[in-house]
Amino acid sequence: MAMPDRNQTQVPLEGDPLARYSRQIVFGKIGAEGQEKLREARVTLIGCGALGTVIADTLVRAGIGFLRIVDRDYVELNNLQRQVLFDERDVAEGAPKAAAAAEKLARINSQVAVEAVVADAHSGTIETYSDGASLLLDGTDNFETRFLINDVAVKHGLPWVYGACVGVTGMVMPIIPGKTPCLRCIWEQPPPPGLSPTCDTAGVLAPVVHLVASLQCMEALKILMGRVDELNRRLVQIDAWSGCFDSFDMQDALAAGACPCCSRRQFDYLDARSGGRTAALCGRDAVQIGGGHEATIDLPGVAAKLAPVAKSPPQVNRYLLRCKVERYEITLFRDGRAIIKGTSEPDEARSVYARYVGS
Repeated sequence: MAMPDRNQTQVPLEGDPLARYSRQIVFGKIGAEGQEKLREARVTLIGCGALGTVIADTLVRAGIGFLRIVDRDYVELNNLQRQVLFDERDVAEGAPKAAAAAEKLARINSQVAVEAVVADAHSGTIETYSDGASLLLDGTDNFETRFLINDVAVKHGLPWVYGACVGVTGMVMPIIPGKTPCLRCIWEQPPPPGLSPTCDTAGVLAPVVHLVASLQCMEALKILMGRVDELNRRLVQIDAWSGCFDSFDMQDALAAGACPCCSRRQFDYLDARSGGRTAALCGRDAVQIGGGHEATIDLPGVAAKLAPVAKSPPQVNRYLLRCKVERYEITLFRDGRAIIKGTSEPDEARSVYARYVGS
């Protein structure tokens, strides 16, 4: 018997559009009123890797009205161990994570509007991506972007939920500007490079990803339904291997009034306004270069230029170009941003970019 084509247009589901949420609505703290508030909610998710895919999957199934997914990366084989919205076809196609996630989510719940933004969330773009959102969610893998999310959230009074995991440990904390400590109340500066474990040095197991993302979603649902008084306002720390959960009351950090962000209104990360930064990518032996141009790159034109020097014909789709030159793999996006794989040195990556893409 032939299997149906997964790309065929789906037949619209008949019956009560709320039927899919019946087990959710029957829970007293949600009900029909809470479900309607979820339907009206608009969420921006920054990062669609391990945490981000679980968050996106959970909230779309819960019936939020709109989800904007912002992610700069593409799907690789080692993502499949923990990033639940992707499969081997996405790896073969070099699909951008945001676009691949949006495609899957559309098949899960066509009632939810999902916007895929294949771009880097940096100081020059994050306010645009946050515009109109009722909540920001942290699906990132680095402190710099989290501090950027914190800046834009505090500046515009947007709630957000911090989440992080590595190895078998994780942390979660909801942040309501002015009412709970912000991220810089607790950590005024990111930890120095090399001090904290990363996925490259400690790995990461899928169960802790699901635990952290699920706790983020639980607090997100409370915020989106207006049940802010029922938030768990403590910093929760998880050790999935031992099954231990600890929580810490951080409210004194806000009361101290010394935070440069929420007390003194200094938005150091947001005010950097740098769209052309260089960043080494965690555990990837890769560096991200620049991007953020207003004009779009002619990807087929660049592919034709690289073809004579590439080890194999460059691969191009409407989002990106991929090719191998020398010992490097170059992934070039339409906004001029590139990921140079084969080095962790920013200067070397910039040189490769200039040599093969242009200045």
